[in-house]
Amino acid sequence: MVYNVIGLMSGSALDGLDMAFVELSEVRGQWGYVIHAAECLPYDTQWTESLKGAVNLPAREYQLLHTAYGHHIGRQVKEFIRRNHLEHRVHFIASHGHTTFHIPEQQMTAQLGDGAAIAAETGLPVISDLRSMDVALGGQGAPIVPIGEKLLFPGYDYWLNLGGIANLSAKNEDVYHAFDVCPANRVLDALAAALGKSYDENGALASGGVTDAKLLDALNAQPYYSRPFPKSLANDFGTDVILPLINTHTLSVQGKLRTYVEHIAQQIVAAVKAVSGEATQEKKLWVTGGGVFNLFLIKTIKAQLEPLGITVVVPDEQTAAYKEALVMALIGALRWRQQPNVLSSVTGASRDSVNGALYLGEG
Repeated sequence: MVYNVIGLMSGSALDGLDMAFVELSEVRGQWGYVIHAAECLPYDTQWTESLKGAVNLPAREYQLLHTAYGHHIGRQVKEFIRRNHLEHRVHFIASHGHTTFHIPEQQMTAQLGDGAAIAAETGLPVISDLRSMDVALGGQGAPIVPIGEKLLFPGYDYWLNLGGIANLSAKNEDVYHAFDVCPANRVLDALAAALGKSYDENGALASGGVTDAKLLDALNAQPYYSRPFPKSLANDFGTDVILPLINTHTLSVQGKLRTYVEHIAQQIVAAVKAVSGEATQEKKLWVTGGGVFNLFLIKTIKAQLEPLGITVVVPDEQTAAYKEALVMALIGALRWRQQPNVLSSVTGASRDSVNGALYLGEG
């Protein structure tokens, strides 16, 4: 079976809307993929501020934003199809949307980006709302990417995604575990913004700073880090808890960035040990997400994992940048087939589940 899918992802770092046109193939349970076109469409200031402030809106205004953002996504997809000459080639769209509220302990998660609006704009079937069934079954609703790591990227022991939030997946025999590790790019980008930069290119600012031991200890002492998995983080943990904590310390921006890079690396090491114990010799960790382009961050992570015998592998640039959009396409294809697309061993739900609401574009 072959599925031509546009996968859409808006990450917590708010760097833009990732789009990937993917050809997925399944032969006797083995999946393969080819990314034929992929782009990140940066948000303008208005959309950045709207999405960032969505959690503070009254209910009516929130729902209006949900609809407006869905129409915006739909128009962007139509342009993506036109630019890449994909007319009559796309079977359906799988859209993650932009996470706002994520409260799994109360069995609720919410992503902006109305699937019906996307379907209306594009005339294509749309699968959206990719986490809610898992959350309704008592799961964390996150991470949902491990199904893609299992089916599309075998051959590794750990999978790390460095997005707005860093999350780790691991395979113990045939059981997959995954959880959010700590805020990542969302905090690093916010710190770089203090110097008028949208991000710390190659980690150059952080590499020129000095780690502050007191701040590092305070960061590592956050209660979330000692909780057992499965567990997940809301976007506001980075902005409402971590950033204010960092800013109580009088340091240069470079010092704050250097300390936070060290914090990310130490939490990744702690996460690997939590899921595997101390015996991790001769293992491979596959890392993707926007954070792979922060060369100093990757260098620091490699240095921290090397004593454990773990080799860090970075894939090609396109896969590294668009892995999440690719996996959303796969999650959509599994939903189309009515097969489980979120793993309960990862999220803690009562069972594996088929997630996603389907909207038909044209009758």
